[in-house]
Amino acid sequence: RLGWTAEEVDMQLEALMKYGARLAEQLDFDLASPLSEAEMGRIFHYYLPVFMWAVQQLMVHTAAHAQGGGQPPTPPLVLGISAPQGCGKTTLVEQLEGLFAFAGLKAASVSIDDFYLTYAEQRRLAEEEAPGNPLLELRGNAGSHDLALWEDTLQALQRCTGPGARARVPRYDKSRHGGRGDRAPEADWVEVEGRVDVVLLEGWMLGFEPVGAERAAAVHPGLPAVDARLGAYSKLWAKYVESCFVVRVGDPAWVGEWRLQAEHQMRAAGKPGLSDEEVADFVARYMPAYSAYLPGLYAGRGVGGAPPARVLELEVDQRRSPRRPGGA
Repeated sequence: RLGWTAEEVDMQLEALMKYGARLAEQLDFDLASPLSEAEMGRIFHYYLPVFMWAVQQLMVHTAAHAQGGGQPPTPPLVLGISAPQGCGKTTLVEQLEGLFAFAGLKAASVSIDDFYLTYAEQRRLAEEEAPGNPLLELRGNAGSHDLALWEDTLQALQRCTGPGARARVPRYDKSRHGGRGDRAPEADWVEVEGRVDVVLLEGWMLGFEPVGAERAAAVHPGLPAVDARLGAYSKLWAKYVESCFVVRVGDPAWVGEWRLQAEHQMRAAGKPGLSDEEVADFVARYMPAYSAYLPGLYAGRGVGGAPPARVLELEVDQRRSPRRPGGA
């Protein structure tokens, strides 16, 4: 997928082995015995190639800033990560952050989920602005995010170009209100200090583009209201996302099983989570968006302002989530 020849791999072999060993440590693999085929694949066929590609994108970003007459220091690259729920976006971001730090660079992560409306605001949306629309009754679809907070946060991170710079990143607590979720108190937000080289922006709907009311209505009667709100998101993609990594799934229906796994893990950890029935109901509210918008995302048009040449795509063609060993 990176287009590397065997000769180029040989040239990069020392770096690949160094970062591969680092990944094995980050993933808590048992280094006392040889890694399994699944563990090797997870490192050398997934996380590591994505990291090497991300480094390439950072180099392109830095060069373009200088060639365009931009003055140093270079603002951070905003790298999008788009994947349906349960695909292991959080795990991937954690590994990338660790590798960037190991390379002497700093990455800050931001999830679209961090910008969901507060519980009270979401209830107001459902009851006053979109009464009777199941797609806007709960968090998730376009319209259930605080876009002003989102853009303010991205701008603050882009100003993190040197010592003394600061940005605060909101966090969302999905376990609150019996699993319905709410924005975490500001005391729990993440404080980012100093220079940031890369902003990792991940989300299940990153890169979705409106299809128009008629096509949206053909998918679900409540989708036109979502589609109308999606235009503002599209402007954010175009304004901030320069490059994007897309996880392409063979069947969006797998999302339900992956979400079920996540909720079981949350409950096993002692946190409130949705019941299996609530998970099924919750995921059903996302399916119309997947049906309407994934084809356009997968058509290779690029994401927002990112040309197709700056999009890396991984295809998941089996039902096991790539967050788990052997899953991609």
